Amino acid sequence: MRSIMALPALLITPAVAVAQTDLPAAGTLLEVSAQGRTTRVPDVATIRAGVVADAPTAAAAIAEQARRMAGVLAALRRAGVGARDIATANVGLNPQYRYQDGQAPQVTGYQASNSVSVRFRDIVRAGTILDALVASGANQINGPDLSIDKPDAALDEARVDAVKRARARADLYAGAAGLRVVRMVSIAEAGEDAGQPRPPVFYARVAAAAAPAPTEIAPGEKDVTVTLTIRFLLN
Repeated sequence: MRSIMALPALLITPAVAVAQTDLPAAGTLLEVSAQGRTTRVPDVATIRAGVVADAPTAAAAIAEQARRMAGVLAALRRAGVGARDIATANVGLNPQYRYQDGQAPQVTGYQASNSVSVRFRDIVRAGTILDALVASGANQINGPDLSIDKPDAALDEARVDAVKRARARADLYAGAAGLRVVRMVSIAEAGEDAGQPRPPVFYARVAAAAAPAPTEIAPGEKDVTVTLTIRFLLN
């Protein structure tokens, strides 16, 4: 049996596979990996917002962060963010130390923190809400992470594009070798990217006062990709 160089898959964790178990009796097998792509404008923004409070005692630090956090949650409710889009992300309490040469560390106070993960389904309003959070007492903001709420249709478009790209590449190799593509033997889905959030693009620990200029969030576009590995029979 003749063989043409096989291309490695771009991703290594298979998710879906559709294949024929019977191999052709004669012909040349060609394996092609192709990535299909489409784009979407993100329609969900996720941020992490919270408060950090310092005090001489643990009880005072906890009380202060609870007071500030109540203001943050109230600001989110006033902005129309639903309860299903607000989730506690972290609650912490840590002693603060002073270090001196030759002496054991001494506790100088405590730092309490509390943060929530918040989803915004209207990205245009996300910047305004961020400013309102700061004005209400939030002094820690992480995000926004932009994503696509329902990526299934976009993923299907990317799959179709991947098949077309793989077939075009198979025709190219077959023509170069003086052969023709007879049929597809197997299709394996090697990975997908549904436009999920990337590492946060904005982080700040700020004073509890509104910014002088409104914060703007630009959603841009996200790539949605699917990688397929397809085997073709050439003759």
